[in-house]
Amino acid sequence: FKSSAEMQALFADLPEALENTVEISRRCSYRPTMRDPILPSFSTAGEQIDEAEELRQQANGGLRDRLKHAGLAEGMSEKDYFDRLDFELDVIISMQFPGYFLIVADFIKWSKAKGIPVGPGRGSGAGSVVAWSLTITDLDPLRFNLLFERFLNPERVSMPDFDIDFCQERRDEVISYVQDRYGRDQVAQIITFGKLQARAVMRDVGRVLQVPYGLIDRLCKMIPNNPANPVTLAEAIEIEPRMQEARESDELVANTIAVALKLEGLYRHASTHAAGLVIGDRPLNQLVPLYRDPRSDMPVTQFNMKWVEKAGLVKFDFLGLKTLSVLEKACHLIQERGTNIDLAALPLDDEKSYALLTQGSTIGVFQLESSGMKDLIRKAEPTNIEDIIALVALYRPGPMENIPKYLAAKHGREAPEFLHEMVTPIVEDTYGVIIYQEQVMSIAQVLSGYSLGEADLLRRAMGKKIKSEMDQQKSRFVEGAVERNVDRRQAEVIFELVAKFAGYGFNKAHSACYGVIAYQTAYLKANFPVEFLAASMTFDMGNTDKLYVFKQEAERMGVEVKPPSVNHSHAEFMVEEGAIRYALAALKNVGRGAVEHIVDLREQGGAFTSLADFSRRINPRLINKRALESLVRSGAFDEIWRNRAQLLAGVETILAMANRSETERACGQNDLFGGAEEKSGEFPLLDAEPWLHMQQLSEEFDAIGFYLSGHPLDEYRTVLERCGVKLWSAFAHSVKKGATAGKLAGTVIYKQERKSRQGNRFAFVGFSDPTGQFEAVIFADTLATVRDLLEPGSAIILTVEASLDGEDVKVRVQSVEPLDQAAVKAAAGLKIFIRDDAPIDSIAARLTNGGRSPVKLMVMVDHGARLVEIDLGHAFTVSPQIKGAIKAIHGVEEVQDI
Repeated sequence: FKSSAEMQALFADLPEALENTVEISRRCSYRPTMRDPILPSFSTAGEQIDEAEELRQQANGGLRDRLKHAGLAEGMSEKDYFDRLDFELDVIISMQFPGYFLIVADFIKWSKAKGIPVGPGRGSGAGSVVAWSLTITDLDPLRFNLLFERFLNPERVSMPDFDIDFCQERRDEVISYVQDRYGRDQVAQIITFGKLQARAVMRDVGRVLQVPYGLIDRLCKMIPNNPANPVTLAEAIEIEPRMQEARESDELVANTIAVALKLEGLYRHASTHAAGLVIGDRPLNQLVPLYRDPRSDMPVTQFNMKWVEKAGLVKFDFLGLKTLSVLEKACHLIQERGTNIDLAALPLDDEKSYALLTQGSTIGVFQLESSGMKDLIRKAEPTNIEDIIALVALYRPGPMENIPKYLAAKHGREAPEFLHEMVTPIVEDTYGVIIYQEQVMSIAQVLSGYSLGEADLLRRAMGKKIKSEMDQQKSRFVEGAVERNVDRRQAEVIFELVAKFAGYGFNKAHSACYGVIAYQTAYLKANFPVEFLAASMTFDMGNTDKLYVFKQEAERMGVEVKPPSVNHSHAEFMVEEGAIRYALAALKNVGRGAVEHIVDLREQGGAFTSLADFSRRINPRLINKRALESLVRSGAFDEIWRNRAQLLAGVETILAMANRSETERACGQNDLFGGAEEKSGEFPLLDAEPWLHMQQLSEEFDAIGFYLSGHPLDEYRTVLERCGVKLWSAFAHSVKKGATAGKLAGTVIYKQERKSRQGNRFAFVGFSDPTGQFEAVIFADTLATVRDLLEPGSAIILTVEASLDGEDVKVRVQSVEPLDQAAVKAAAGLKIFIRDDAPIDSIAARLTNGGRSPVKLMVMVDHGARLVEIDLGHAFTVSPQIKGAIKAIHGVEEVQDI
């Protein structure tokens, strides 16, 4: 870059050009004018209402409806509810927020009337009886001991802020309604600026420098990805030896990292806030500058969330929650079998639900499916909704410290510590452990005479731990307790303990809302597992890893997952005769449009009776070659054509017939010989040998992303047990319990070789076994001797060492052995029964290590029986036919009777 002096010399004849750069710089550093919140009016054009009076009427009427259907909380009277309601209304109206509550209630009521699922609540807003009465939230605050002042503190004026969860599929409908009601020029999204963080900057720089995608992907996956606590690229390099190795051994990697370190932290692009909208009382361009996002028809504020609020605009959060979509889909599937489910009215004491949780069967259960949470919930053995709410709050950094104490008190191994008899009722549900912010506030109120507004300020002070403020609060707390006959020394100890817990305390209102959703998902899974799993799989169709987890969970629960079928499958996962039918849209390269076309043809003209029938009816513009190939590989045509190898080779023939039929339809012509193939059941495909079982599974894997109809290792289970091999799921669990070594088996999915800084080659290899997929690293010495065994599809046994990295199990391979070779060693004296449709040559190949060494083999064929029995190591007579087959296929000179 040129210096200032050089630029002045260059533009000596145009000094105003230099002055303009300063002017532009000044304009770019603009900050908005600070304003008090400008609340939009609930009234629309042509109507004027008294918002305070409207709020009182709606809230009182709503509370009467709530109590009529939900009843009173234990120990509460109707007067308690209406007294709390009147208090909240007075605060809301005095703070001039009735319009805000009415606006939120309006679009939530509209959503529910349209059948759009809305969450029970989120955040501290669930502590408001007014919000419950207006159906903004669905939790009774008095039943769950939730506090209004945690949401809206009359002693600290701040805007109320409702975060609303909507079904992610229909969230846009709610936003459109808000635009229509308040005016499209008065509603906008909020801008965000994406930064070049560690992973993103590596990917962008790698793309520009043309680093191979596989290499940059591997490097990026070495960078920890924790949005709650992001690490910088420099920190990632410091803690990851593999990153250091790659940088020192590869000049391209070193250059990529050097550039990335300079660019990290810069703004990358403009985007829109995931959930936030602003609603103004006038056209927004009178208040803030706007931006047009090319991907949206909504205007976007040029100020981000922090500055748009300072400019006076009020933010409303419309969040999309996938779990609500899953719940709605599951309820719809349950309804199809004649049972109606009202999630808001579920019994909270369902034994099957708590049994499912105690077993740790939490795959798909909201907030409870991580391995750490599974372990906690097994130990906790929840028996009521309060237990679930506590676990949701406890399993977070900070509060985790209290888990051992909570579990010990819950299960009677230690006596709960209640601090003082006045505090006991407040912490009884959590066995003496202070978990929630609301408990801190209630303790200050009961023990020291704080108002709940003051107690909220105390909670905030304890969270910030500012010494001067804490000293002031401690004096107030202790003196208030002494006035209520609490010993001064004891009051000081209680303050210190409460302050410690308050630093970790979680908002119970939020935990209660999410605890209820967790219970709802557990209830549906325990009582309607087929429908729940089908719904869960539908909303994870783009994630084959998650689909595989759900498929395994279905098998564990005794639920069959039927293969994809052009005659039975739909775009989504469906329930069929007590089983889950695999979705066609979940197959690779098969778009939703193609699937909907197939389903439409089926509904209009019936099931496809033959391959010719399918070919004549489809529109080749909607189903392309890649889609057809995936359908074939997955087995979707098995009902009408079983030879997948022949069908895959004939995809072009199918498309040719489809094109011809489409042309005839367009011209209004009929084929003179139309239907000949249909009537005969034949189709002009070239002969092809059917795939052997292993190849069929491999082709399925390519189309589906995992093995669906079986696994290549299924036939080896007995051998694996004899070899002391563990399945991946069991091994990973044992590592988490402290194991560090063992034997695994797997089929190779991928192999990626790298060079270390010393120039030695090592490899990351992906494996699959019947319980999951895992990755292992193989270092130079081992890699050199086993490289030829690591081709994709090969089945091998691994001797490994393992360690725990957070919740991930890291695997290092010590030695490798071909599975077939291990099978021969393990098979001495073992009887293996195989159905007679398994070709004897493939059996022999499997048991003789691919024919590389002559192995004495005994075979008995019982004519007319369904089984072939094979045994090794015992005297037997081999038939001449089998002797000949073994000689021809495996090059064995002689097969003796032994």
